[in-house]
Amino acid sequence: MLIDISRRTEIFGSVKIHELQRILKLDSGGFENPRAKDIPFNAIKDVLRRLAIIIPVKDEKIHLLDGVLRAIPFDCSVIVVSNSRRENHDIYKMEQDMITNFHELTQQEILSIHQKDPELGVAFYDVGYDFLLDRDDLVRDGKSEGMIIGMLLAKSLGKDFIGFADADNYIPGSVREYVMDYAAGFFMSESPYSMVRLHWRYKPKVVEDRLYFKKWGRVSETTNKFLNLLLSTNTGFETGVVVTGNAGEHAMTTKLADIMSYSTGFSIEPYHFVYLFDAFGLKAEKIAYPDATSAGIEIFQIETLNPHLHEEKGEEHIKNMLLGSLCTVYNSKLCNDYVRSKVLEELGNILDLWEKPKKNILMPPIGGIDASKFRKLLEGKSETYMCLKQGTTNEGEREEEGRIRGESIQSV
Repeated sequence: MLIDISRRTEIFGSVKIHELQRILKLDSGGFENPRAKDIPFNAIKDVLRRLAIIIPVKDEKIHLLDGVLRAIPFDCSVIVVSNSRRENHDIYKMEQDMITNFHELTQQEILSIHQKDPELGVAFYDVGYDFLLDRDDLVRDGKSEGMIIGMLLAKSLGKDFIGFADADNYIPGSVREYVMDYAAGFFMSESPYSMVRLHWRYKPKVVEDRLYFKKWGRVSETTNKFLNLLLSTNTGFETGVVVTGNAGEHAMTTKLADIMSYSTGFSIEPYHFVYLFDAFGLKAEKIAYPDATSAGIEIFQIETLNPHLHEEKGEEHIKNMLLGSLCTVYNSKLCNDYVRSKVLEELGNILDLWEKPKKNILMPPIGGIDASKFRKLLEGKSETYMCLKQGTTNEGEREEEGRIRGESIQSV
């Protein structure tokens, strides 16, 4: 792979934010180039073997999820965390049937579970992490809650890297590139605490019966503007380095995932920046993780070659994303009166909200959780947990594990 060399890095305390790097060629020739970084295919393959891709799903079209699964490189483990509805037409059962058939054809390692499985609540309670449970001791609705489930399962597999892919992507080839881009970012990293965030080259929209290849989304523009404002007012130097504030397609090392705090709802991606600024920036109140502070935390931002064409969620979805992002900035420890006034002005003009925004629900780091114990608590008890490994056959290697129909396919 041939990728731009990062020529500028914004440093804020222990956080290093690399400027946007473009993918120049997906398959390169291995030549020396002073203007670009040539990453060998074998190096990318090595990262892929140590990477798990988590797919949060909620009532997506089965064909879209199928395309995403087909696109993820075989060397990666795949973890599907579904919050799809189960009453009337059981969409989750359809997903599981499709995943099982896909595995039998490809033999790719896949884990899956439903977010509302009661045994998940029991498992979280038993490992001492009940911060994402509701009053019924079930995992709350929310993308970030599903992502945490996936991260713990990835840790239980011993993975060094954890990435995310949305299930509503219409272009499977773009998903494959996303995963390769993650691997390229981790190869370039000099710190065990690093994150790779993707910026779509284009986000196509249908305008007057034609595709218009839009560069920026409305939510992204607003989120990036305020994250940069937050950074600028604390350094004294204006910057526009942050261009991936709402990057749903992102990945991080497991070491970084262990020390991150997480925000619920649609604020999880911008909160990554805010948390790192608060905890590892110049004005951090205390050093909670000396190793990470010493090694430095690297954030890579990579512009994809493929466009991103996904399912439209509607105006309400956009408003919720904007509200979550702006609330995250407003409640940052680094936010001053000037930035707060600008956030309130934006909330009023765009969302017609003129009062102080509520704080987002925050969940502490997952580093203290015994991930192996967490997965063992699910095995044999969970109704929806399914583990499909390489070597599984269609008939001969089935074990009881409480699947939807009371069975699960698992390797010997």
